[in-house]
Amino acid sequence: MKVTLINTADAGGGAPMACMRLLKALQLKQVAVTLQVQDKKTYTPEVKTISKGFFRRLIIKFNFFAERLPFIWFYAKEKSLRFAFSSARVGSNISKEDAIKEADILHLHWTNSGYLSTKNIQQLFETGKPIVWTLHDMWAFTGGCHYAADCTHFENECGNCWMLKQPASHDISYADWQLKKQMYAKANNLVFVTCSNWLAEVARSSSLLSGFRIEAIPNPIDTNLFSPKNKTEARKKWGIDLDVKIILFGAANILDRRKGITYLIEALHDLKINYIQTENIQVVIFGKNKTFDVNSLPFKVYELNLISKQEELAELYSLADVFVSPTIEDNLPNTIMEALACGTPVVAFNTGGVPDMVTHQQNGYLANYKQATDFAAGINYVLNTADHNELAANARQKVMRNFTNDMVAEKYLAVYKSILKENN
Repeated sequence: MKVTLINTADAGGGAPMACMRLLKALQLKQVAVTLQVQDKKTYTPEVKTISKGFFRRLIIKFNFFAERLPFIWFYAKEKSLRFAFSSARVGSNISKEDAIKEADILHLHWTNSGYLSTKNIQQLFETGKPIVWTLHDMWAFTGGCHYAADCTHFENECGNCWMLKQPASHDISYADWQLKKQMYAKANNLVFVTCSNWLAEVARSSSLLSGFRIEAIPNPIDTNLFSPKNKTEARKKWGIDLDVKIILFGAANILDRRKGITYLIEALHDLKINYIQTENIQVVIFGKNKTFDVNSLPFKVYELNLISKQEELAELYSLADVFVSPTIEDNLPNTIMEALACGTPVVAFNTGGVPDMVTHQQNGYLANYKQATDFAAGINYVLNTADHNELAANARQKVMRNFTNDMVAEKYLAVYKSILKENN
């Protein structure tokens, strides 16, 4: 069995990371697997790129801007939504690439940012090869948004999109929804996989995917790499006080509107006023930060930049007493799974795919959605109320029972075998 994974890149975000982890998990099962990308950022030999030669790289750069700039200039209602919607009108035809032609199964992941247009995806459907499509967000069944927030237009047909400056019944979201409808009309032997049970339920409610098989399979994680490290040694290495309690927060971009930093700010101030008046609490933040002033937080803050090495991420999770994730829209956040694997309890809002990982008051705390006061109560619960050692042990056990490389690879192999059987 030859499987070709397809993703925009092999590093630089949640979907690339999840895709690379799946590649490794499948390799451990002796599957012949390749990853076809637009932008290759690692030295992994199994990753194949279409970015070959100066002229090709120039076209790829053009496709990126041709995809993003029209929405940013003409359509986006506000700055925070500039990357929240992908029209997918431009891209590259990869159907003739060797990794595509040689595959028994094509496995789509996240293909936006000018990599594949809806037409290009349709070209993959027209190869006649069985296709599995793992959804890392809602884009595959909306008129272009990656997360719809409270909007349910995708259940019927899109239009009057709240992300647009001038929403209308036949706006760009309606037009793109129609393009996807045409695209799926060409799809045979296509199975959708969602990384969380929440996204599976939402996908099943969409009009575009009605009639397609939809499975829920989580992302895998390397539980040897992400495992509890010596807390004292990790704190010494990172220059963090040994005798304080550490609250850890991190994201690829901490100012991404979906990551909920405004709720974290409010929660930390509430924590300071109502629960903790001492100076034994400190905060560690990692991730891209252009404008956020960490001095606005009521505790001492250690600010780190983007952490690219997974070994270092595991150290950061291990040195913390709690990882906080105030995300308001998310599928199956890698950061939460990573923290749990390192034995670090998690406080998060009860939303999206988070409940697949965090069990309330067993390996962390699920706060009421968008309620900063309850989020603060959750942090206090983990730090001062619960049996911390029990929470930490449960955190690790949750991952070992549900998200290991072996478990996830076996579930994907079952899907692959079933779709190949249907194709014969």
